Amino acid sequence: MSSWRSAEVLLTFMIESMLAFLSQQKDSPSVPLEPEVKQKVDLLLNDRGLLIKKQWLGEAEKIAFAHLKGCAPYVSPFSINNPTGWRYWLMHFANAYRARQVYNNVLHQNSMSQAHFGRLGLSMLSYNPAENEGQLYLFEKDSRNLAKKSLYDDIPRFIAESGDTMAMKDFYATAYSETPAHSDDIHEMIMKNPDMEVITEKGGKRREATAIKESDTLKLKSQKSLFFMFDDFS
Repeated sequence: MSSWRSAEVLLTFMIESMLAFLSQQKDSPSVPLEPEVKQKVDLLLNDRGLLIKKQWLGEAEKIAFAHLKGCAPYVSPFSINNPTGWRYWLMHFANAYRARQVYNNVLHQNSMSQAHFGRLGLSMLSYNPAENEGQLYLFEKDSRNLAKKSLYDDIPRFIAESGDTMAMKDFYATAYSETPAHSDDIHEMIMKNPDMEVITEKGGKRREATAIKESDTLKLKSQKSLFFMFDDFS
């Protein structure tokens, strides 16, 4: 990936093959696994029926992402959609956020071809299965509508944690490292949220989601809504 600035790689492989490899290597110092991950690997290998459960798709996705995210700045760990058993991945690796942005959009144009289980906004793998968090995302209309609800809250929270102001290019560079969202949905929720505004290079305000550019600046308004003030952004 480091040989070319704009390199992209598509990799298809069996979920079970990766789990078998990790199981064989789990006690090797060259492939360190956390005890919790070791347990999940063994469970998935010993009970093949678990692979048809949405929650275990999410666990397998976490394992894949944890061990392959170092291969490239942008890694999409999505499974090929097969409700009778999620057994194959079609993973995408890229050096530039723009490549991941386009790839996400292509998946939405071919909805139902891949599957993700987890959060639907930003930080797609940051969820707690013990609290029944996480949902199946199939890149189709219903999934996108649910994702918008998450993005509506996630984006201002992310900007608040980054100092209330962020270059749009920097937002893209960070957000696309871990989101399944379509670029149109991200832009739409930015414009719909009453606590956010997009400022152009010349200091004007964007009025349309389709007009947002990477040279713009994303910021929280100085006058925030009551909802924002009572939410926990710490």
